[in-house]
Amino acid sequence: MVITHNRREELLRTLGRLAGLPGRPPVFVVDNASADGTAETVARVHPWVRLLRAERNLGAVGRNVAVERVTTPYVAFCDDDSWWEPGSLERAAGLLDAHPRLAAVTARIVVEPGGTEDPIVAELRGSPVPGPGWLPGPALGSFLAAATVLRTDAFREAGGFSPRLWLGGEEELLATDLMARGWWLAYAEELTVHHAPSAVRDATARREDGLRNTLWFGWLRRPLPAALRRTWRLARTVPRDAASARAFGRALAGLPWVLRERRVVPPEVEERLRLLEEEQRRSAARRYVG
Repeated sequence: MVITHNRREELLRTLGRLAGLPGRPPVFVVDNASADGTAETVARVHPWVRLLRAERNLGAVGRNVAVERVTTPYVAFCDDDSWWEPGSLERAAGLLDAHPRLAAVTARIVVEPGGTEDPIVAELRGSPVPGPGWLPGPALGSFLAAATVLRTDAFREAGGFSPRLWLGGEEELLATDLMARGWWLAYAEELTVHHAPSAVRDATARREDGLRNTLWFGWLRRPLPAALRRTWRLARTVPRDAASARAFGRALAGLPWVLRERRVVPPEVEERLRLLEEEQRRSAARRYVG
């Protein structure tokens, strides 16, 4: 399933790719109140798509809206600028069939048009998270929604994506809530997603939301020392500019609901999150620049 907002041309390209997948899997598109004629064009050009029109931009919560209507045991996410390689969805379903406690499998990401591997793949492949021997690949502490197939029941059990976080690193909270319920996440080398990054994006707004959500996640789920450590590190390392100041201000403004909804993860899950911290410090994906 795909969420989209004002990216008509990118979405049409993606739907063309998805239409060619073997087995013609059902595809849901949630249009997050686009103003560029996206919904009307999709309805005309791709009438086979199950189109859901939101009255406002729901961000990542648009995925929840689609999953409410899914009748298959697994749901594959992709963005409007990414698509699954033929055969990958079938292989993902096979992995989930074979491993009942596996909630999600994340694919290798290839960046187009060059066909190069996304730098994040090295982090997934080298994940420091320990896991049981039956996992089909390295255990993960989070996932990338645009490159992941999830077990539908596990997604619903964990409550889906948080409306509070909206969009920007929203996977981290859901992944942690899945792990706290005994589910496992894994990287699967044999799965591939192609990503042709859209030029239609507000990098500063995305950075601001991502930083706010990272702070909220720490305060919502990590023990106090870990939450304070992460907050202090971010305060020292993010750009000292208006976007960072707004992100910290918005995060502080959310403290009342954060404290009401705070649920510290079990020790075994916290240990996995702790092991990820060094990787996150080195990660180019978490530099909060733009």
